[in-house]
Amino acid sequence: MKANVVLVIASLLSILLVSLHTADDIVRGMEPGTLSDLIVVPILVLWLYGTLVLPERRLGYVIVLVGSLLGMLVPVIHMKGAEVGGTIARSSGAFFFIWTLIALGVTSLLSVVLSARGLSERRADMHQKQNGSA
Repeated sequence: MKANVVLVIASLLSILLVSLHTADDIVRGMEPGTLSDLIVVPILVLWLYGTLVLPERRLGYVIVLVGSLLGMLVPVIHMKGAEVGGTIARSSGAFFFIWTLIALGVTSLLSVVLSARGLSERRADMHQKQNGSA
């Protein structure tokens, strides 16, 4: 399977997991569920745009890279808190909450690696074209 197809799939999964996780945070009261929580909407739209409309373009790779780095922060931030192993672990839906964190970390890290690889290959191709035509 082409690396770019895998990147699109991993990025789409990360976007889905971030949206599910944000909803779960609101349901659990970890986020207030106010208009300020809707900041995730334009972020996910931009990430989705970079994934689906700008694949294999430099800007698309950059958007996916930044979105994926932000996605990787979610599990880190939650795992640093004492609630994940305590209060959340004993609550209803704890398995889904923690699984989402782990799956988001995996898909985001894969997206980081693949988008960085795509950027590096584009740079190498541009460098080769410049040297080949000069």
